[in-house]
Amino acid sequence: MRIAVFEVEDWEREAFQPLQAEHDITFLNEPLSAENAKRYADAEVVSTFIYSNLSRAVLEQLGRLKLIATRSTGYDHIDADYCRERGIIVSNVPTYGDTTVAEHVFGLLLGISHRLVEAVDRTRRGEFSLIGLQGFDLRGKVLGVVGTGSIGLCVIEIANGFGMEVVAFDVRHNEEAARDLGFRYVTMDELLAVSDVVTLHVPITPSTYHMIDAEAFAKMKDGVVLINTSRGRLVDTRALVNAIGEGKVAAAGLDVLPEEPTIREEAELLRSVFREGHDLQALLADHILLRLRNVIITPHSAFYTREAVQRILETSVENIVRFFEGRPQNVVIGQERVPVAG
Repeated sequence: MRIAVFEVEDWEREAFQPLQAEHDITFLNEPLSAENAKRYADAEVVSTFIYSNLSRAVLEQLGRLKLIATRSTGYDHIDADYCRERGIIVSNVPTYGDTTVAEHVFGLLLGISHRLVEAVDRTRRGEFSLIGLQGFDLRGKVLGVVGTGSIGLCVIEIANGFGMEVVAFDVRHNEEAARDLGFRYVTMDELLAVSDVVTLHVPITPSTYHMIDAEAFAKMKDGVVLINTSRGRLVDTRALVNAIGEGKVAAAGLDVLPEEPTIREEAELLRSVFREGHDLQALLADHILLRLRNVIITPHSAFYTREAVQRILETSVENIVRFFEGRPQNVVIGQERVPVAG
């Protein structure tokens, strides 16, 4: 079969070696896009990361496609309706970076609480003044964790080590974990009202889109810190900009932005904005956030450790192997709720 692997670094290619004896594999550093999709029209399997364009217009150019092996947990970047119509299976990587992302949460939080970015920049300029660098302790602060899946629970475990009090919100309660880790479930309104720090760990769905909006910010403490390492569209960035300007939000640590793929390609910015109909107001808000001194933004790198990437690669290759064996695993679209094969 013809397999096209997009957004892959040179060192990652070795993971696909078990497939190379029986299949024709093409490796590309670039993402799948409307511009290059036609060149891979005969691909029966594509493996992509989150920056590839898997819209209907692109997928229609891949007439022989049978499997999308996304190297991510989230799959909101894939046109699910089209895949169901055409019988295309989508397999994901359910877990790979629970501790990795949780550690990044505290990297962002410590960067904010100790003003690390500004402190490092200042000393590199030869300035050793402490003026404006006063931070705050994490011990004793209330951490509000929205979403208590595997990553959220890792965040709580780390928070316990810092001596933080933890409250959590989830539509499904894990009472056993709450007892073991010593946190309590509250309503979303209570979490927003009592938390000194709010961190988001839920997928993007119609019900979570812009769950942190102007109304949510109004319910928060003055001087709250917001951390988002999940999906950019969980937060209304225009509301966030306003909340920062008004002092409601003291600082934010963001690993994701709603118009992040567009921002990544500045040379293509104007052309892609008008061609693909991006949200110009959200895009402008993203650019404002990038320039605020009390906002730390990383380039969707929370997952990016060698160990986590290796787990992603191994699971993705296994997903492809199981598909060829007629036992697809980790299926999220096409044959929903297919369990992981044993």
